[in-house]
Order: sequence, then C-alpha cells, then structure tokens
Amino acid sequence: MNAEPLDSTIEPTVRKLLGLELDVETFRAFAQGEEVLAATVQRFPGFRPPLAPDPFEALVSSITAQQVSLHAAFAVRSRFVDRFGEPAELAVAFPTRERVALATVEELTSLGFSRRKAEYVLGLARADLDLGGLSALSDADVKTRLTALRGIGEWSADWFLARYLARPEAWPAGDLGLRKAVLAFYPETNDIRAAGARFHPFQNLSAHFLLLALRYR
Repeated sequence: MNAEPLDSTIEPTVRKLLGLELDVETFRAFAQGEEVLAATVQRFPGFRPPLAPDPFEALVSSITAQQVSLHAAFAVRSRFVDRFGEPAELAVAFPTRERVALATVEELTSLGFSRRKAEYVLGLARADLDLGGLSALSDADVKTRLTALRGIGEWSADWFLARYLARPEAWPAGDLGLRKAVLAFYPETNDIRAAGARFHPFQNLSAHFLLLALRYR
C-alpha cells in the first residue's frame, strides 16, 4: 500500500499504536510525587504504552491471554491471524469480526484455542454489541456491557479500558503482574483495587509504569 504518512486512512491506527491518546506529558509531572514513578519516568523518558488499534482485536487478545503465559497467547494469536487475517504487502491484518463470525469452534481449536476460549471468541464475533460505540460510554457502562458477554470478565474489561479506550482512570486490579508490582513497591497495600486511588487521575499510566518498573527492577 502506497500512502503518505498520517493520511486519513492510517492516522487513527498510527495514533493508537503510538499511544498518542495517552497524556504522558502531564503524567510525567504527576509522577514526580511518587518516588517509584518518578524514577521510572526518568529512566525511560521515551516510554509510551501502545494501544490496540481495533476493539475486536483488543478483546480477542485478552481472551487468548486468559490464564496462560504471554508466550502461549502470542503463539495462538499468530496462528489465528495467519489463518483468518487478510494478507497485505508486508504483513497480515488482524482478522475482522465478520470473518471470524463465520468460523467454527473446530477451526479455532485446531489453532490452539481451548474449546471454551474458541466459544468465547465466536460469541464475541457474533454478538449484537456495537464495539465501536463503546467509546461514547462511561467506564462503568463499558464494563457492564462487556462483562455481560460470555468470557469477558472484569480483568478483560479493565484492560480494554486501558489499552484500547485509553481511559486515564482504568486500573486493572485483577492483573497478576500489576498486583506483584504494587506489592513490590507498596508492601503495605491490602486492597489492590483500592490502591488505584493513590494514582488518581492517572491510574492507567501508573499501572503501565509500575509494570515497567517491576520488569527492570
């Protein structure tokens, strides 16, 4: 595809992939009030969390990552993309919701999905929910709509808010990695979800930088 950078077709995707919807600049000032965040911002001045470019992709990615290693999730998603995605000049596009809706459970399990996760993905693809319209809803309403779907729990809904909608107050308290990070740097913490209030109104970016700090501790 020959296109000028940031033309009207590719600009939304580029902005998502570069995390440009996140107010990292203001967050850096906020982070100075937290020793761990301040040190991490200084150590990684160019870090900006990428966002998922498509709501269906974001949710399928969450489903594949449930209760398995990231390596296993990446392997399954790679086979899924190769099987159902649309090849382009240099890469393969993530499968569309419409294409996946026509698939069968057996086709997905042959790629490494458990039967239950295959059912979750097909249920999501065939659901009546307008995924694009979720951006107009409040955080609470987004979570209510998503968790009504089979296979989408609070963990997946929180990460959807954080990594697709870029909601500043999204705080994936059920994430094991975030739990480890919070307890590593704030060992007095008793309630991970309540701990998010400490980082208001930048819970989303705080979560990402805490995970980064733990990784390179």
